[in-house]
Amino acid sequence: MKRIIRYLPSILAVLALLGCTSVGTMEAESPAGTKKLPTIPHQTLSSQPTQTVPSYVKDGIVPYFRPPSEFTFCGEPVPMNRADVFERFDREFTILVYSHAQVYLWLKRAERYFPWVEQQLKAKGLPDDLKYLIVAESDLLPGAKSPAGAAGIWQFIPSTGSRYGLRVGAYLDDRYDFERATESGLKYLMDLYNRFRSWTLALAAYNCGEDRVSREMERQRVRSYYDLKLPNETERYVFRIMAIKEVLSNPEKYGYQYIKGTGYQPFQLERVPVTLSDSLSVIDIAEAAGVTYRQFLIYNPFIQSDVLPAGFYTFRIPPEQKDSFGLKMEELKRRYTQQFKYHVVSRGETLTSIAQRYGVSVDEIKQWNQIKENRVTQGQKLKIRISR
Repeated sequence: MKRIIRYLPSILAVLALLGCTSVGTMEAESPAGTKKLPTIPHQTLSSQPTQTVPSYVKDGIVPYFRPPSEFTFCGEPVPMNRADVFERFDREFTILVYSHAQVYLWLKRAERYFPWVEQQLKAKGLPDDLKYLIVAESDLLPGAKSPAGAAGIWQFIPSTGSRYGLRVGAYLDDRYDFERATESGLKYLMDLYNRFRSWTLALAAYNCGEDRVSREMERQRVRSYYDLKLPNETERYVFRIMAIKEVLSNPEKYGYQYIKGTGYQPFQLERVPVTLSDSLSVIDIAEAAGVTYRQFLIYNPFIQSDVLPAGFYTFRIPPEQKDSFGLKMEELKRRYTQQFKYHVVSRGETLTSIAQRYGVSVDEIKQWNQIKENRVTQGQKLKIRISR
């Protein structure tokens, strides 16, 4: 033991020369007497670009971001000098600026949807800021649907959608069609602005209804959105849109290291008009377009049924499939000949059991027989197509 202690300095010196310096490092102490942990060398993969990490992230500090002291929306100045207005803005801004995952998803989706919306706004002479409304409404998800029945990227309720030219039905719903819904949404906003002559009031009316806003303005004897007492959701709604504009317009200012061009890109699709003289299976149409059923519905989200009735449609398909699609559709329509048989509903039978018996879908049976309900009665005669 004495020999080991005697030669310990020499052993440590040899180990140090061999690169085993961690032995000494682990036992070293700081002047204050606290032990230092061993350091791990930082390794950077050459295949990945390096990014500067903000100091507050490295230090584990939650930063404070102050809302802007001056702000305009749709060309209208927001009275941020008013304490109540500043606090209402600050609430939505603070919630949003720290919603990191959500903001990054918005930035990615904006690359797919904003360019076309911006083009339409510019063509119609409307403020570019209106594009932030669809972020607040649907998180830029065309398939969004609310518990109240509002649907699509613009969140139209059925009655308003129909009023502005959108087809809303069991087989198709244009509220889910991004381009059609945007055209209708901008028409609605123009009508609201022409009625109220204020974009903040127009947006409030978009949220809770134009008649509600008009009644409250009359009852409360005020003309400004900032002075108007409205439902809590509507009082927050316009400020949320403003906060979205502030953060998405200046992501770097608020610590977001988003690289433009890495988001979700617009679909490159060809619009092809098709007239159906008879109902067709959507799966068969997708096959003719050279894509899967799932992908076809992503490209054409207005389709709400497995079967489309006779009528005029515009489908979006990959450009390279355009020429062959027409030929395949003609062949497909020839296979769907009008050959039917009649089935008399027996006791205990349902639409589902009948559909399974003949290898068709419930939607097809409802379409062939102009049935809206999901039930049938004993003795009812149903038309069933038997050849394809």
